[in-house]
Amino acid sequence: MKNMNNYTSVKEFVLLGLPHTEGLENMIFVLFLAFYLLALLGNLLIFATILASSSLHTPMYFFLGNLSVFDILFPSVNSPKMMASLVGRSHIISYQGCASQVFFYHTLGGTECFLYTVMAYDRFVAICHPILTVCTWLGGCVHGSVLAFLIFRLPYCGPNEVDSFFCDIPVVLSLACADTFLAQMMSFTNIGVVALVCFLLILTSYTRIVLSILKIRSSEGRRRAFSTCSAHLTSILLVYGPVILVYLRPASSPWLDSVVQVLNNVITPSLNPLIYSLRNKDVKVAMRKMVTQLFYKDFLD
Repeated sequence: MKNMNNYTSVKEFVLLGLPHTEGLENMIFVLFLAFYLLALLGNLLIFATILASSSLHTPMYFFLGNLSVFDILFPSVNSPKMMASLVGRSHIISYQGCASQVFFYHTLGGTECFLYTVMAYDRFVAICHPILTVCTWLGGCVHGSVLAFLIFRLPYCGPNEVDSFFCDIPVVLSLACADTFLAQMMSFTNIGVVALVCFLLILTSYTRIVLSILKIRSSEGRRRAFSTCSAHLTSILLVYGPVILVYLRPASSPWLDSVVQVLNNVITPSLNPLIYSLRNKDVKVAMRKMVTQLFYKDFLD
């Protein structure tokens, strides 16, 4: 255990930001701002379309609406602070702010895993989707609360420089002035168990789906069925890839972690509307109808 007599309690942390980006801050800021606005506007448009179109009031689109809300909230946990740092604003984050980032990041991350898992079970979803939706958000909240408690019950006495652009478990734990073995094992187990159970449930569902698709006689029918599943599978890969690379590998690499977290925090939420909804014919028809109605309403007024 580290000697705590020579330290004072940490009241704030310094976010060191993205490694190896000196001199590129303005360009990276513009790029991240574009992706962030795309995530907000794209997912807000999807959510408004699902909300306004009665033809989309079905279990699957109900969950897509929840996924859009998630993709609005998730990048908002860390992106504003990161972009402010890029343009020369303070790199300092309060102790409470750091704890809040860990809590909301893993609450929403857990919710995302649960949402994708539930979306893989259409028939069961069709029966009780409102209850399952509440459970996904509550489950994510419990997940985030447990992890935040594990990390911030430890004493932080110095140093206070976080080797990342936001507060997360691996980089914050390395600053604790106490034995972190138990917290590392418990957080690894928590994240690993949640990710593994959700992944196995999704894998089971899609194994059954693939077996059913292979029984379809017409090649066109098989192609359309696989096309329907491809968007969900692409999103699942984008969700579980970062979890495996950052949390479930033995050695940490700050540069690789930063690249993966940028993909997870900024880029993926902006791609989900394109991957998941805007390729869907029903969503595009409903969106055109909604925009047309709004245009004529404004024109007549």
